Amino acid sequence: MTDSNPDPCPDRGPGDADLSADAVTDFAVVGTDTGVGKTVVTAGLVGWLRESGVQARAIKPVQTGYPPDDDAGFVAEACGSDDAATCLERLAPPLAPAVAAAREEVDLSYASVREGCERALAEASVGVVEGIGGLRVPLAGDAEVVDLIADLEIPVLVVARSGLGTLNHSALAVEALERRDCPVHGVVLNEYEGESVAERTNPETLREMTDCPVWTLPPLSLEDPSVAIDGVRTHLPNGAVPGD
Repeated sequence: MTDSNPDPCPDRGPGDADLSADAVTDFAVVGTDTGVGKTVVTAGLVGWLRESGVQARAIKPVQTGYPPDDDAGFVAEACGSDDAATCLERLAPPLAPAVAAAREEVDLSYASVREGCERALAEASVGVVEGIGGLRVPLAGDAEVVDLIADLEIPVLVVARSGLGTLNHSALAVEALERRDCPVHGVVLNEYEGESVAERTNPETLREMTDCPVWTLPPLSLEDPSVAIDGVRTHLPNGAVPGD
């Protein structure tokens, strides 16, 4: 008996959601971990919105590992405009922001990070806040990334890996957000290829575990960052973009 490989995202397609500025709301893109693809999804969604006439802007609260890591720079390059992304604070050590700030003897206060995000959201037609690592990453002072997302009171997209182990990590991330009354709009399983039984069964199983929409995004060749825009627009439905 062979394992079937049904469409992991049955609601794929353009859908009926309106991508106008009046219909789309500010939102956050967070990850179950570092390196899961938050920046790719953020760049794709911001670029898609901007090409739809919405002056969206990615907001990176704190960038660590800079340089070479520059998530806001990647989004700006993908969109072909410096106005497409902003970063509030950059730190050199590739560590959690609170740890990196302590090592660099930088005064990184949670109040300044939160207020900076609030200002950036107010200035953008649609603001997309990109998380740092996972939700429990120490951000500033005693605050973690999940504290910032909760305080901003915006809907959330969770980005996760597609393969074995993602059920646990993704479900825990959704649970952590829901405990803080953060509205989870859906989960994106990144770099989905469907080559293993775990990958093929994870989308539906995760839907059942979390009661959230789950979408899949295949691996993208990102030598040209703008590929993120076409990839996200092709493989995610309009309904993956949070709206009012």
